[in-house]
Amino acid sequence: MIKLYGHELSGNVYKIRLLLSLLGIEYQFVRVDVLKGEHKSPEYLKLNAFGQIPLLVDGDQIIPDAQAILVYLARQYGNEQWLPNDAEALSRVVRWLSTTAGEIRQGVEYARLFHLFKVTTIDIEVATQKSAFILEQINRHLDDREWLELGHPTIADIAAFPYIALAPDGKVSLDEYPHILAWIERIKQLPGFVGMPGIEPPATAAV
Repeated sequence: MIKLYGHELSGNVYKIRLLLSLLGIEYQFVRVDVLKGEHKSPEYLKLNAFGQIPLLVDGDQIIPDAQAILVYLARQYGNEQWLPNDAEALSRVVRWLSTTAGEIRQGVEYARLFHLFKVTTIDIEVATQKSAFILEQINRHLDDREWLELGHPTIADIAAFPYIALAPDGKVSLDEYPHILAWIERIKQLPGFVGMPGIEPPATAAV
């Protein structure tokens, strides 16, 4: 069975849990208490020398890095809906994986780390400014479409979703971004959707 190493408060771990659930894949969750430094333990560093979560173990395959794991799962267990083969379409999805690791991370993810986890080495003014920039760009991008690319959900949406939806944890309001709010709700309506602390499933999911 697949093993997913991570922590329940990590947005990067959550995006993997979300895709696994959307794909209907069973897995074992192995909790790594990053708040106590378990991700830097000798045992964990043998699996991932970078000392980061998430980490996926699938048989003999050991895959670190959230975006890389999304690619692996989509290609290994999904279909072209989640990660297309066509070169141009693939490039559009990969662009958002890059944006997730760049602008989204430096903006709303850093703001959340500062306010929720008290990571004081982060320049919160810069993170707040970068949050406003990327949220405005994504809100404008979603003005005439339901999904980030290709007219249907892809791993682009799964990659970008967690830290955008968790923006309020970093004292970044989403009220000015109606297209983003609508996109968040569409993702929550996907069959197999699961939440995390700070991202609750829609009320209708419990009925």
